[in-house]
Amino acid sequence: FFFLKVWRMSNVYISEPVTEGKVVFHTTLGDIDVELWSKQTPKTCRNFIQLAMEGYYDNVIFHRLVPGFILQGGDPTGTGEGGESIFGQPFKDEFHSRLRYTRRGLVGMANTGPHTNGSQFFITLGNTPELTDQNTLFGKVVGDTIYNVIKANDFMVGNDDRPTHPPVITSVEILHNPFDDIIPRSKKAAQADEKTKKKKKRTIPKDNKLLSFAD
Repeated sequence: FFFLKVWRMSNVYISEPVTEGKVVFHTTLGDIDVELWSKQTPKTCRNFIQLAMEGYYDNVIFHRLVPGFILQGGDPTGTGEGGESIFGQPFKDEFHSRLRYTRRGLVGMANTGPHTNGSQFFITLGNTPELTDQNTLFGKVVGDTIYNVIKANDFMVGNDDRPTHPPVITSVEILHNPFDDIIPRSKKAAQADEKTKKKKKRTIPKDNKLLSFAD
């Protein structure tokens, strides 16, 4: 049985495309190394890399935790209702036949429906096949840093899947940038944009306080 399980997992890794791009999240859980599928999901990875370069994710909490399912972050407001893409508006999903949610440690975009991607993302804490072709899968946690992700399963969770003591992304270090033409906005400008958005009234569905997933 163990051999069969290992063989199946090996086939999963073999079927996945080669990654191109790598970052490390420095977090209160420990470092989390993430490789990116930038060729298969170029718009998503460009958005993610540029936001990271701008310091957009610095000192941002993981505001949502569903043990065994996902750990979600990427919202500078920490509420689960904020965050914006580099494009100034939501952007389209990017699905690929060889990218599927088959295990823990996969990195995808949180959304409120088709083509509503912004800045929020999640890391899977288990096998989540229901997210395939629903949420753009653009990266994977690699090496022993997966054990730092797993620590999240032990956190206490309160209302709205919110950790009582949320883990924090202190910074994101870009180890390999696959896009040599990115010109980041200044961190100050990016934060100013976010503050401006917070002052404006947002129309949010009553049953969708946090970016969520398809049923």
